[in-house]
Amino acid sequence: MVQRRSDMLREKVQSPDIEQAASANAGTSGWRVMVLAEITNFVPLRRLLGREGAASLVNETARRLAATVPGGRVTVVAQERIELETAVGSRGEYEALLPRMRSASATGIEVGDYSYTVSLLLGGALLRAEEYDGVTLVERAEAALDHVRAAAGDGANPEPGPVYSQLADDLEEAIGRDEFTMLYQPKFHVRRQKVTCAEALIRWRHPERGLIPPMEFIPVAEQAHLIDRLTLWTIRRVIEDQRQMRAAGHDLRLFVNISGQLLADPGFVREACALVASSGATLGFEVTETSVIRDPISAIANLQVFADIGIKIAIDDYGAGLSSLAYLKQLPASELKIDKLFVTQLTSSNRDPLIVRSTIDLAHALEMEVVAEGVESHAALALLTVMGCDMVQGFLVSRPVSPEALVIFLEDDTWRQAGGPEGGGAFNRLAAAWKRG
Repeated sequence: MVQRRSDMLREKVQSPDIEQAASANAGTSGWRVMVLAEITNFVPLRRLLGREGAASLVNETARRLAATVPGGRVTVVAQERIELETAVGSRGEYEALLPRMRSASATGIEVGDYSYTVSLLLGGALLRAEEYDGVTLVERAEAALDHVRAAAGDGANPEPGPVYSQLADDLEEAIGRDEFTMLYQPKFHVRRQKVTCAEALIRWRHPERGLIPPMEFIPVAEQAHLIDRLTLWTIRRVIEDQRQMRAAGHDLRLFVNISGQLLADPGFVREACALVASSGATLGFEVTETSVIRDPISAIANLQVFADIGIKIAIDDYGAGLSSLAYLKQLPASELKIDKLFVTQLTSSNRDPLIVRSTIDLAHALEMEVVAEGVESHAALALLTVMGCDMVQGFLVSRPVSPEALVIFLEDDTWRQAGGPEGGGAFNRLAAAWKRG
């Protein structure tokens, strides 16, 4: 395993001319960029060439990468890893950098009488010049390399897809202009017969394209390295919305969705913890099981950091991915959400009730509460209640609504008679019928 910067000695195996001074305009450029290049076939090449021959090959690779970024700084930081840091004026320049680096290393390198080709994995990160912090930039580049390495190990394309430049630019401007709104979908606690918390859901109404769904702009935010800023914006807005709800007499824990990419980002973890701790907010973070499995060591450690300051951790979409009980039992989670895939067909499938019931029992054994997503019928609610499910979330309770509408919803009991969980006695009749059957 390649060690992280804080753990490793920086052995400079290249000649002094490889490390170049940063460009003169570094302080005025829009972005600072770091790319980590890992030579994946270094071990077999070292066996063939010996230590000196392998070092020569790494040096030549570093020289080629240096040629792609005039004015940048290129350093060999481990026997199979090269670090490149530079300044760019736009995100478009950054997007063109990785393909250029890969092309530069694609041609065979002459060592002795033979030509050898290195295989590179590239992980990059960027920060705005005014936000530049060397430690944060390194940590994000390492997290990106970890992600690429994991994708390559799964047989996926290690290169991220093309960033949609215009949408990414619009997204960055939207964060600065507060173009986003937050909606909240309440979670109804079955035993307590009341709403005890809600999930925060971000929405973006583009000035020209109209409403853009999260499934479209969240991947762009991740590819464009904007997901940290977007999530921190979300946390700030949720904290403010919670303050206003409390002033109206409703103290709900609000849950924010956290991208798996951020679970390996120490800089984000520090900023998020500082925001929550200084505000006195009672929040929860929802993470998917697949995002935890991507980098379990970092994810589990950082989730514990969140839990230690009072942030509740919920495992979202449980069952939708490749669940791992080995990781699940290590997570400091207090809530597990069953994916709606199993809930929507709960009363019409033979297998889904067995899966849901076993999941509820498993979660309770691990001292977690269970939330069923996608509850849309009284019959599903009745069955979930008999199974011991703690909370339900779905259109039967409420669609996602604005914070102002949520306050009105919480103060108005007529929703119960109009088709809410109690449904004018329908819920009790269905539950009793299911118990008899």
